[in-house]
Amino acid sequence: MIIFLYGPDTYRSQQKLNKIAGNYKKIHKTGLNFSTIDFKESDFDNFKQIIESCSIFKEKKLIVFKNLFSSDENTIQRLSDYLEKSNLAFSREEIIIIYEKDCLHPEFKGIKKTLFEKLIKRAKFQEFKLLEGPELKNWIKKEFSDKNIQINSEALEKIIFYVGNDLWRMSNEIQKLILFKNGKEKIIGEKDIDLLVRPRIDANIFKTIDAVANKNKKLALQLINEHIENGETGGYILSMILWQIRNLVKVKTLSQSLNKIQIQRKDRMAKKLKLHPYVVEKTLKESLKFTMEELKKIYQKILEVDYKMKTGKIKPKTAINLFIAEIC
Repeated sequence: MIIFLYGPDTYRSQQKLNKIAGNYKKIHKTGLNFSTIDFKESDFDNFKQIIESCSIFKEKKLIVFKNLFSSDENTIQRLSDYLEKSNLAFSREEIIIIYEKDCLHPEFKGIKKTLFEKLIKRAKFQEFKLLEGPELKNWIKKEFSDKNIQINSEALEKIIFYVGNDLWRMSNEIQKLILFKNGKEKIIGEKDIDLLVRPRIDANIFKTIDAVANKNKKLALQLINEHIENGETGGYILSMILWQIRNLVKVKTLSQSLNKIQIQRKDRMAKKLKLHPYVVEKTLKESLKFTMEELKKIYQKILEVDYKMKTGKIKPKTAINLFIAEIC
């Protein structure tokens, strides 16, 4: 039997691999017929030796292939021919798991494409795509509910905005929140996310833009310097401001043509602009404080400051502080 596990969501594919290996070890106690072949370190001859060796125990063999599609074409060709001639796909004596972390099959050519197509036709396969939308939300809610903890809708939106669909990191953040709630109220709220989860996109950018909108130069400069003290570069800070100014322009332009009911506008805009609903919600509130002309001037100023920093005409910290002073 051949099982083919592939796709960019390595967290779930690794869980599936661990589950198959765990079930095998429960039945076959010795573990002597369980092998892992990493084709970054091994070759076809090593595989052939393992598959053709006789066992003193009457146990099935479980062989895990890793990084097969990263090996050279000669190895892939020999293995492809062997799998076809030996009819291993229908064998009851051996279980072969081909585990690929980043199987970018649309980009495959030649023998890699041929092998991929053979596996899809003959093996039991499962593709692990990155979770999005409702699937990601349901996965997160289940991870909490398995520990008898709930997460409210606002907190769910925020943790997805903060972490994205990196399930390795998401799992760590969920475990952190579960431990924090041990013996306390069993509901995760927005305050818990803000306290324990560091956003992948710095959420403080909203506070900075809000300070600019309110012409609060002192607060805006304070927030900018907090970014700098946290080790963020001038280029990064400027890119975050530019990212949000672009969002403000998009949201302000689109909001004028949509339904005036806030919740309907938010959902429709998030889908149309391909932004997270949390970003749209925050940006909608900020957009009311700017005219389109003001946003265009800030955008132009960002481009000027970025050029001066990249050409070495001004130091990043000085450039950012002058930028804030001029637009407030």
